Amino acid sequence: MPQSWGYIVTNRPSGVLYTGVTAHLARRVREHRTGLADGFTAKYRLARLVYYEQYDQIVAAIQREKNIKHWPRAWKVELIEKMNPHWQDLYLALKM
Repeated sequence: MPQSWGYIVTNRPSGVLYTGVTAHLARRVREHRTGLADGFTAKYRLARLVYYEQYDQIVAAIQREKNIKHWPRAWKVELIEKMNPHWQDLYLALKM
């Protein structure tokens, strides 16, 4: 069954947030961490994975990403802190 992921990366606890979607979460976060992801994430050095969600279909992940991107920052912070209250880098714990 295909998997898709919605995720949020940051540069530090309570820092700049980026919401993205991918079919390969570990690889995509590694790209952020190594600077292979251009643009906004490279400019702000967004490499700390602080939140992710798994989906069975990419369409659902994309819709969720679009919804989250339109949320106020406080809602995004609340979402992150429900899963990851200390804003730890979850990349190291990924088992994929």
